[in-house]
Amino acid sequence: MTIDIAIDKDVCIGAGQCALTAPSVFTQDDDGFSEVLPGREDDDGGPLVREAARACPVGAITVTESGGHLSRT
Repeated sequence: MTIDIAIDKDVCIGAGQCALTAPSVFTQDDDGFSEVLPGREDDDGGPLVREAARACPVGAITVTESGGHLSRT
């Protein structure tokens, strides 16, 4: 299964929980805001990506499964 990972930059506060939870998928930019590592936007995700979305204190991470199911936590 493929998923799409997106971060709403207008919502992100740079808490870094996503990068701590799934460091192979997320990082922080020079200003401290979260971003998806290049090439990882369309990934199989794994459980850590969903956990990173749940760990985001402001719900800035959206995970969309290939079947169109939207998971935003």
